[in-house]
Amino acid sequence: MTYRAVFERVEIKYLLTAKERQAVLEAMEGHMLLDRYGRTEIRNIYFDSPVFLLARRSNDKPFYKEKLRVRSYGPASLESDVFVELKKKYDGIVYKRRMTLPYDRAMGWLCNGEDPGKRSQIRNEIDYMLTRYGDLAPAMFLRYERMAYISLDGSDFRLTMDDGVRARFDDFDLCGPSHGGDVLPEGRTLMELKIPRAIPKWLVDTMTEYEIYKESFSKYGSAYKQFVLGIPVHSDRPDA
Repeated sequence: MTYRAVFERVEIKYLLTAKERQAVLEAMEGHMLLDRYGRTEIRNIYFDSPVFLLARRSNDKPFYKEKLRVRSYGPASLESDVFVELKKKYDGIVYKRRMTLPYDRAMGWLCNGEDPGKRSQIRNEIDYMLTRYGDLAPAMFLRYERMAYISLDGSDFRLTMDDGVRARFDDFDLCGPSHGGDVLPEGRTLMELKIPRAIPKWLVDTMTEYEIYKESFSKYGSAYKQFVLGIPVHSDRPDA
């Protein structure tokens, strides 16, 4: 399985109305196209402490924060490869480190301390996180559908649009149904820009014309606020 194990980039998020989404899609013509996977369902199991320490830190918008999750693309099986991901954000820069394992071995490692059978620097970092917190366990199932676009100019600029974001706090299984409560504000799509350098001018012009501004939004943190704390999730901007 060929995959990229280490990422370092800026990620900027926007909650788009239907009108804004359509404007961005039209502006992308001739500049971007869907990646080879097209529309993909992404499933995650997030690990946290019993008091949701990592989720609370995420919502506090600290200088440094981190998350640990197991991710599959579409429904998993016990034998299929999944990603074990350690995601950190430091001073606005996102660092993601991940390794692949069969789903049953990944969960046996993270939940029960079983030897996953792979030795690497990334494994050492994840082991250190598990030891440092001491009580991390499956805390949330979160899924969404993603359209991922790549740049036609050969740059590393990527754009994704996520909808159908749903979360639940039981039945932590990547193999079964993907039910859960809706996380995004009604009628919104989460757009993320993965930027190695600067936002392309054609996209800046479109966002300026439609007054599209970035918003701080964590799927995991927002689901925690909505379903654990009972705080409704909303956009910083009114419907356009």
